[in-house]
Order: sequence, then C-alpha cells, then structure tokens
Amino acid sequence: MNNILRNRENLSLVILVVLLLVLMAILNPVRFFRIGNLRSMASQLPELGMLSLGMMVVMVTGGINLSVIATANFAGIVTAIVVQAAGGPEASTGIVLVAVVAGLAAAAMVGLANGGLVAYVGVSPILATLGMMTLLNGIMTVATKGYVISGFPEVFQFVGNGRILGVPFPLLIMIAVFWGFSVVQSRTPFGLELYLLGTNETAAEYSGIRTRRVLVKTYVLSALLSGIAGLIMISRFNSAKFDYGESYLLITVLAAVLGGTDVYGGFGKTSGLFLSLVILQIVSSGLNLLQVNAFLTRAIWGGILVAVMVANFLKQRRTA
Repeated sequence: MNNILRNRENLSLVILVVLLLVLMAILNPVRFFRIGNLRSMASQLPELGMLSLGMMVVMVTGGINLSVIATANFAGIVTAIVVQAAGGPEASTGIVLVAVVAGLAAAAMVGLANGGLVAYVGVSPILATLGMMTLLNGIMTVATKGYVISGFPEVFQFVGNGRILGVPFPLLIMIAVFWGFSVVQSRTPFGLELYLLGTNETAAEYSGIRTRRVLVKTYVLSALLSGIAGLIMISRFNSAKFDYGESYLLITVLAAVLGGTDVYGGFGKTSGLFLSLVILQIVSSGLNLLQVNAFLTRAIWGGILVAVMVANFLKQRRTA
C-alpha cells in the first residue's frame, strides 16, 4: 500500500476509486455494497487481472498481444479435454494436476510461437498475435465443434469458486501473482531488461541485452498468465468453450493504459494496473446493477479508452 501511495499517478487512481465508491453509494447504495455483490466482484476480478497483466508485460516492451483471450480459452479447453478423457467429474486429483500442467504447457507453446514470430521472423506484434488469435479460434472450434465441455471434479472447481477465510481463492491467486511479478519487475535483471527494451530496443541491444531472447520470454510469460486466467474461468463456470471472455480484450488494453502503461513501451507498474482493475470492476458492476445495455457498456469502455489516451497525450505534451 505504501508503494502504491508513493506514486503520484497511483494516488490519482486511489482518489478515483474513492470518488467512484461515493458515486455508487449515491446511485445504488443498497445493492452495490451487499456482501454478495462485493464477493461477486472479487471473484470476477482475478481472471481479468491475469489477462491484463499478460497484456501489460508485452506492452512494456512496446508490443501488444491480441491473442490473450484465445490463449486463455485454448489452455482451458486443453485442460478440459484431458480431464474429460480421464473420468470427468470423477477424475482424481492427480489427473487434475496433469490436466493443469497440460493446459499451461499449451499456453506456453502459444507464447513461444508468438515470441518467435516477433523476435526472429520480424513479424509485427499486432499481426503475429492477431494471426495466432485467429488460428487458435479455428483450432478450438474444430476440436469442440462449437460445443461446451462441462463437468469438472470438485477439487478443480475450488480454484475458481473456493474461499479461504471468506476470501475468494482466485483473488488470493491474483494477489500472489501480482506481488511476484512486481518483485520480478523491480528486483531482477529480467525486469530491467523489459524496461530497457521498451525504452530503446537498439540501445538495449548495444548494451549487451539479448533482445530476441527477452522478447520470447516476455510472450511466453504473457501466455502463461493468460493460461492461468483460462483455468480460473473454466473452473468458475465449470465448463470450457472457445469464446469465453471475448469482450475482455478491449478491457485488458484499457486496464493497462489506465494503470499508466505507456503504449510505446518503457513504462508500466503492477500497482497502477491493480488500481485500474479495481476502478473498471467498480464501473462494470455499477453499470450492471443499473441495468445498462451491454452494447452501450462496450461503447462506454471504448470511450474511456479514448479519453485516457487523449489525457495521456495532453499530459506528455504539457510535460514536454
């Protein structure tokens, strides 16, 4: 918390959180602050948080990963297929662990392919990941024939629905991952390499950093974070499908930018991303309780993204 408040930009996000809570207290005080709604928000936040972190880590290097949702669903479907092949709801804990490893391995292979295309083939990140997204969606549609794969053991359902001392288990996973990544960012050579690569790739290469290897690691890390999000999603829904979370793609970019990540690379903090996720979750839950049309909600997300980009542009111009 001290690290969050030390940053001036984070302080402005904290103030925005407080203002939004006050607004919700005025518009819908009874339903918004119910324990059930707060628990629902805490349960939905982790999957979006993992996806957004996967987006942010790539954006820090100056790239983008449009395949985060497809990678999450791919990992979830691979996991579901393994579980179903070994007994479905009756599968043992050992089988569940094997299925989880298989799902994360599948996600890592996607990240390896994305990183290879960007780092060694020289494909633009937006084209490489867009192509990968389309490829994965096609593979998943053929593999599942468009149907839902449902029915998991209770031990796996706990991942997305369980609670420890009243706290949703997915939220604990998210907090642990965010804390771990913040340590990597600030205290490891890899974290420094990410920022240097995003600031000036040529200078980073001349300074001795193996930029291609760093890029591949970055996309693999992004894919693994997406894979964790996919496992949380299918556990929470007790089913897997190729198009879960499609609306999250825009929100992951929005969360990263709102949290202070520079779209040109070189800057991005986990603390800012966490606060932006809290803001977006408050807005999402508030709009849902106010029964705002889903299509209008998407338009609002787009409007917020445009507004944040304009605000960042004006801020940079004033600073210059």
